[in-house]
Amino acid sequence: MALFDFDGTLTTRDSLMPFLRHVVGTPAFIAGLGAMSPVLAAYAFGWMRNDRAKERVLHWFLGGRRLAEVEDAGQAFAQTRLPRLLRPSMMATLHQHQARGDTCVLVSASLGCYLRPWAQAHRFDAVLCSELVATPGRLGEPQRINGQLAGANCFGPEKVARIQDWLAGRTPTHVSAYGDSRGDREMLALADSPHYRPWRHP
Repeated sequence: MALFDFDGTLTTRDSLMPFLRHVVGTPAFIAGLGAMSPVLAAYAFGWMRNDRAKERVLHWFLGGRRLAEVEDAGQAFAQTRLPRLLRPSMMATLHQHQARGDTCVLVSASLGCYLRPWAQAHRFDAVLCSELVATPGRLGEPQRINGQLAGANCFGPEKVARIQDWLAGRTPTHVSAYGDSRGDREMLALADSPHYRPWRHP
């Protein structure tokens, strides 16, 4: 089994902010960054947990939007924008695992609305990621995003919890894992062959 982080591992940069810009447009995105700057600064300096900061940002940019609108935006983003962010060397590593018949699992704190369609197109066996809460509409009204995460942010120890839940007692013969940040440490520790920022090594 091969476990892959997404942002900074399979991609060259974060994908959440480009997605939010894709959804709301550049002018609203820039204005939102200004409004959210205290939250982003608090997270950067370690004064706010990443899950709380993330929900504040998601609420600002996506709160009140129709679930179908966000999912459609995620599909379009996966098809048109994510290809520009991919790291060729790590995509080649993914393809090598797939060619060997390994089970490949995407494990990421990024959002399922764009990771799921992207991972399906790239033949992942499973996607374990952060998901948005949608509140049911009344009297036939559409479901809408409220900016909260469904469960814990898929980061750090939560990655291992998601992997273990998905395995449901199964024991792979060998586990490889690929990551690039402190949010991947626990997942890398789970692996027989951990690869931290593997593109930096021959």
